[in-house]
Amino acid sequence: MPDLRNHTFGCAVFLLLLFVISGCTTEPVETNLLLPVEFSNVPDGMVLTRFRTDKIEIRISADPGAIEKINEKHIQYPADLYTDLDIDPAGASDSIGPGHYVLPVDKKRIPVDPGITILEITPSFLSVHLEKIITRTFKISVPYTGTPAQGYIVLEPSAEPASVTLSGARSQIEAIQVLKTKPVDLTGAQETFKKEVPLDLENPRQYSASDPIIVATVQIQEEQVEKTVENLPVHIRNCPFTAVIEPPAVTIVVKGPFAAMGNKNILGEIFAFIDLEGLSPGVYARNARINIPVGLVMTQADPRVFTVTIE
Repeated sequence: MPDLRNHTFGCAVFLLLLFVISGCTTEPVETNLLLPVEFSNVPDGMVLTRFRTDKIEIRISADPGAIEKINEKHIQYPADLYTDLDIDPAGASDSIGPGHYVLPVDKKRIPVDPGITILEITPSFLSVHLEKIITRTFKISVPYTGTPAQGYIVLEPSAEPASVTLSGARSQIEAIQVLKTKPVDLTGAQETFKKEVPLDLENPRQYSASDPIIVATVQIQEEQVEKTVENLPVHIRNCPFTAVIEPPAVTIVVKGPFAAMGNKNILGEIFAFIDLEGLSPGVYARNARINIPVGLVMTQADPRVFTVTIE
């Protein structure tokens, strides 16, 4: 009778060896990689606009270990514009002009490790657009957001420098009507301040600016408001006799800072009087003197002349 234990052990060893051998043998797998395009050697006097192919996708075949390594490298496709445009039928290296160009993707430039097979490249051509670089000088405008604290107003912000020389693609430079900075936030401001702000350009890297950072000066002032003081009594001074003033009160309009107009103590310093010193009984036409606190200005008074009767 055969020994079943030896037979079972032999089968187990065979299956284990088969598993180990099959585990060490890996079949190539396929995957897609998205590669950024790195452009270099832009022809002199030209600029590469945003209308371009900035990524390509490649399908590769390799063992899993190699794919894991290449994923860690973050590789790029190097596009040498001067070299590529030299062989492009649209022009030669000594006469490259503005326009649209289509450049073939060179598989040999893709930096993959040995053992990795490139199966497919999408797209197989790079689309680029070149424009001439022009330079113009613009006055700087400083916009702002928010509002200052209550009772304060903002004057037109100023920029230092007041103008900037900007270079870039012709279409982009010609599209600029007003060159602005990023907005300055005024929320809650109570005093004049300065702040460094960058130019407000959609794609700053596509421009060359003489001064990319602007110092904005924002003038903050207290708001000047008017207030009407009605029926302000007109007092008599320096009169030993009985005297009557008609009308007995005056209405005035004063102007001053917002905060002062709401300060009862300051408004309480406003008073009116007529000095009758040296006058004998009779009827007189006199102007009232009105005391106005420092910082306030009287802009109107009604009436201006009073009838004084001394008995």
